[in-house]
Amino acid sequence: MDLLESIRANARKHGKTIVLPEGTEERTLKAANIILNEGLAKLILLGNSDEIAKKANDWGLKKISEATVIDPKNNDRLDFFTDMLFEIRKNKGLSREQAAVLVQDPLYLGTLLIKNGDADGEVAGAINATGDVLRPAFQIVKTLPGVSVVSGAFIMIMKDKKWGDDGVMVFADCAVHPNPTAEELAQIAVVTAKTTKAIAKMEPRVAMLSFSTKGSARHEMVDKVATATRLAREMDPQLLIDGEMQADAAIVEAVGQLKSPGSPVAGKANVLVFPTLEVGNIAYKLVQRLAGAEAVGPVLQGMAAPINDLSRGCSVDDIVNLVAITANQAAGV
Repeated sequence: MDLLESIRANARKHGKTIVLPEGTEERTLKAANIILNEGLAKLILLGNSDEIAKKANDWGLKKISEATVIDPKNNDRLDFFTDMLFEIRKNKGLSREQAAVLVQDPLYLGTLLIKNGDADGEVAGAINATGDVLRPAFQIVKTLPGVSVVSGAFIMIMKDKKWGDDGVMVFADCAVHPNPTAEELAQIAVVTAKTTKAIAKMEPRVAMLSFSTKGSARHEMVDKVATATRLAREMDPQLLIDGEMQADAAIVEAVGQLKSPGSPVAGKANVLVFPTLEVGNIAYKLVQRLAGAEAVGPVLQGMAAPINDLSRGCSVDDIVNLVAITANQAAGV
């Protein structure tokens, strides 16, 4: 069983409820039909029920009738969610009148459903920008205790099985935070290790990447990574992590032994944590295109509940896979 099939199989076991705020969008509806047909999750679709029913009928999506449909602009819980949002945000200056408008936005309603326990996670972004997806998530669901930063990991599935664990590696942050501090980079390392366990089913061996290996170069960027490595060890003393190290020292055993002898990670890392978003984003795209790797994600990390953001160029399969991943995150498996 390959990794994606394993992720889907785990999702089927737990019956988590995932809310899809873009419930009238074509790819989302077609993905929802597959998700329901395969039993990957229970679904809440946000949108006008008549519009969803007509599109499902036109496209032959028979399973859509099994989803719960909530119209953000016309449902019997509008006042309840208005009050809820007002209570959460009133200290930030939000009025009840403003809350009444925001709860009709599917992205706000989706996160309120999670906060209230109606849904376990959310997938959006097919027609919404990342900032629009994350804003209500930060305001309502917020981050995990002890975590102040949200990051994005990609599960990289390589054709060459010698890398990582049988060709699977996890890269972060490749999607969210442009230039994390040492403290934030440490948090990214720790939550990426958790993602690696929960989604990729691997014991993480985390390499904190830099252009230096163990002091071979001097620069404030090197110092940041070295400090982040120390802080990550303090946050999770059981975590197998090392740095700072160059990419070849992290993944090529002969180079790792030469540059960092005795390291438990050097030469055999399966998790790469990049010092900035610029580096991480460039790296995953190069590996994807030049090595023909499959890049699954981004998997958003650090939120108190799993909320994942799609690319606006996503395919139906991308949505199905990300819902399965979100269900795995919600189950903590």
